[in-house]
Amino acid sequence: MIARRSASLGGMVRSPTRSRADPLLDMVQDAPDPVFWEACDDDPDAFDAALPQPRKGRGAVSNRAGRFEPRVTDRVDDGWAPTAGVAPEPEALPDRVRTTVAIDSSRTVIARNSSPDVPFDRSVNPYRGCEHGCVYCFARPTHAYLGLSPGLDFETRLTAKPDAPEQLRRELSRRGYKPETLAMGTNTDPYQPIEREMRITRGLLEVLAEFEHPVMIVTKSDLVTRDLDILGPMAAKGLAKVGLSVTSLDRELARTLEPRAPRPDKRLAAIRACVAAGVPASVLVAPIIPAVNDHEIEAILERAAEAGADSASWVLLRLPLEIEDLMREWLEAHVPDRAERVLSLVRQSRGGKLYRAEFGRRMTGEGPYAQMIAQRFRLACARLGLTRRTAALDCSRFRVPDRLKSAPQAQMSLF
Repeated sequence: MIARRSASLGGMVRSPTRSRADPLLDMVQDAPDPVFWEACDDDPDAFDAALPQPRKGRGAVSNRAGRFEPRVTDRVDDGWAPTAGVAPEPEALPDRVRTTVAIDSSRTVIARNSSPDVPFDRSVNPYRGCEHGCVYCFARPTHAYLGLSPGLDFETRLTAKPDAPEQLRRELSRRGYKPETLAMGTNTDPYQPIEREMRITRGLLEVLAEFEHPVMIVTKSDLVTRDLDILGPMAAKGLAKVGLSVTSLDRELARTLEPRAPRPDKRLAAIRACVAAGVPASVLVAPIIPAVNDHEIEAILERAAEAGADSASWVLLRLPLEIEDLMREWLEAHVPDRAERVLSLVRQSRGGKLYRAEFGRRMTGEGPYAQMIAQRFRLACARLGLTRRTAALDCSRFRVPDRLKSAPQAQMSLF
């Protein structure tokens, strides 16, 4: 017989017996999990027909279980299945997976870090999960903390923090708060599609402008131009700058790597719009995927320089935790002729492994291939003038609005 696999959306899934002690998980509604293995029980040849397949508008190929799940099951053919059976119908494998959004009731909104690899020590992320669906996203493993898959769940089962602006206002008003540049877009994109309706990122920027608090934004979306009416005046005071991530100029490649992110030309247009509004803009070529988009480095930098970007940075493909298997699946589905070559070059740049997390090396790697990429990038930036580092943002202007300073006193006067 063929042992039945616990499967959802074409991959390994959460165990139904997992604990849900986290109150946040109680709010995440379980979407129907179509199990399409029933028709395979009597036909071993039908198994291959039910294997995970790419879905239109989604980056991950499967819904692999997170690393904290107590049980993961899989189907295996033990040779005892009868030969008769009916293969799954095509409609049993849903081509489209709808996006659901739950409410995150976190009590704090500013996240802190002490990493020497990033130029900030605090950040705000209005959303968990990201509908852009970038298969390589290093934030995917964070969905495992919610009992969800870093695969399709990460891009279809999102959580939003509608109270984030008010929480930020409270945290910035606390006595003893010391301002430093606050980053947005460091985990999931603050301008992913649901921001168009929810407008949480815009609310956060309104609070930061009110406090004259410096902010840096990293995004793949031209939706950032919607908020230039806030970012422009902030930039004039030395309080804001923006970085646009451009992974490829090839629209077909971008569509499979980042299925719901804006087209590359729209991101370049966003750089141009930011610069025209007086907002310093840089380009982030990330990730550089060996044998996939590494040939585009100079072309991307040239287009970004033409758009007015003042500086550029890059990151080599990172494959921590569950991303390793998700990226392998993507390679086998979309560029099977190069899959092993890509992984070989990654290993050559990571000391023989697919990922090493040491500070100072995890972003750019090591070895001949990584050194070659670094040299190409450095020479192209020098030639194109992408070495004009923007001055540090101004923290000296920070102030708590008078109306918030007096609010506690007004409340105390009631008693």
